[in-house]
Amino acid sequence: MPGTKVGESQGKVTGRRALPGDGRYLKMEISFEEQGTLLGVGMWNMGTFEVYERISGQLFGSGQGMLTTQDGGGSIWSGSGVGTVDETGTMAFVAGLTVQTDAENLKRLNHALLVVEHTSSMEGAVRSTIHA
Repeated sequence: MPGTKVGESQGKVTGRRALPGDGRYLKMEISFEEQGTLLGVGMWNMGTFEVYERISGQLFGSGQGMLTTQDGGGSIWSGSGVGTVDETGTMAFVAGLTVQTDAENLKRLNHALLVVEHTSSMEGAVRSTIHA
């Protein structure tokens, strides 16, 4: 994975729903929350992404969210990526994220493209690893 690992988190899916498609695609919305660390500080992250299958075997997702850190910092994020589904129904994505923040300890993320490895299981477990 490119860059340095700057964070990781785990948590749960908080909601799933089917969205209207466009005749070719069925879209699904997935919301989640997770806890972990970012730049060595404890954090809580929540987000929602929409996902659909573009070609057989390839998922495309885009989403947005926000996070807060234990020391009172916070940011909003948005991004998109591609993924796959395995035989157990677990979705695995690699996504590019951008961050907006005025928190002093997170400001370096304003000028970085983050690469996130994110998995979401059918049982509702989520896990993310963040690289900058």
